[in-house]
Amino acid sequence: MVCSFNDQFSMKKKEIKKEFENEVLDISRVERMTAGGRRLRFRTLVIVGNKKGKVGVGSAKGMDVQQSIEKSTKKAEKAAVQVPIAKGGTIPHEVKAKLGAAVVLLKPQSEGRGLVAGGTMRTICSMAGIENISGKILGNTRNKLNNAKATIKALQMLKVSPEEEGKKEEPSAASDNNESKEKKEEGEKNNMETKNANTRNTTKK
Repeated sequence: MVCSFNDQFSMKKKEIKKEFENEVLDISRVERMTAGGRRLRFRTLVIVGNKKGKVGVGSAKGMDVQQSIEKSTKKAEKAAVQVPIAKGGTIPHEVKAKLGAAVVLLKPQSEGRGLVAGGTMRTICSMAGIENISGKILGNTRNKLNNAKATIKALQMLKVSPEEEGKKEEPSAASDNNESKEKKEEGEKNNMETKNANTRNTTKK
């Protein structure tokens, strides 16, 4: 069966979308008074992530819930950020971020502690692939969108220490050395085989 160009394009599009998982955090009705009467829209807040260090937040309005979810998901995928995850599935260090009235505090935890955070922060950390962390909302606002953006800002402020970067580079350097050794051994074996073949040919003559 021969697939058309449109079918192949749609299949590739589905594969790209599977990279992120999405979760709807909030759905709200938004009304606006116009000359023709009340104008009703739906606004959704969506969190996307691949649970491997990438997470994003998006919010958009639409005529219906499905349309607003699609718009929010696209925005979240475009705005996705990379989060450094330390050993043990936690964050490298403590971080505090403020965005408007929203203030959040994130602290690293030992392995096996789990996600000790509520609501918005828990969902974002889970989507990012963080397994052990404690978080607290210190601001007076309970606006989910502001708290979500503040959490993303806090995750963007995380930095990996030079020691951990060195540990990451060490295995790659060791693998390179092993590959070079293997190549040398293979070259020596090939040289020995060619020498043996030449000596056999001379003895036969």
